[in-house]
Amino acid sequence: MDIKSISIVLVSSALGLILRLFIQKNLRINIGFNIQNTSIINFISSFFLGLLVALNFINNQILFLFYIGFLGCFSTFSSFIYQLFVLFQKRKFMLLLFHYIEVIVISCLCFYFGFFVIHITK
Repeated sequence: MDIKSISIVLVSSALGLILRLFIQKNLRINIGFNIQNTSIINFISSFFLGLLVALNFINNQILFLFYIGFLGCFSTFSSFIYQLFVLFQKRKFMLLLFHYIEVIVISCLCFYFGFFVIHITK
């Protein structure tokens, strides 16, 4: 990895982190039940990952910029695992199961939606 690639990853990681923190602090969605902000971030990240996979970039700079840098810091897998752990500690097993299924299923749907948006427009 050369210095240019490292710089691209650092800058795009910072942008992903800033956007994630902004969404976590400012976005609240309630559609009959409360959706965690980290879940919303995972859904958005999955959608953009689907778009990028469908575009099939060959350029390593774009790969570093979006896949590794931006989406790597924007997505919140560690926060998702921590939320599951907290629910486990509180012995809220049904909520833990629901939250796990919610994030996995909806994230997969968002990924496929992003992927198919690109294929439909081609």
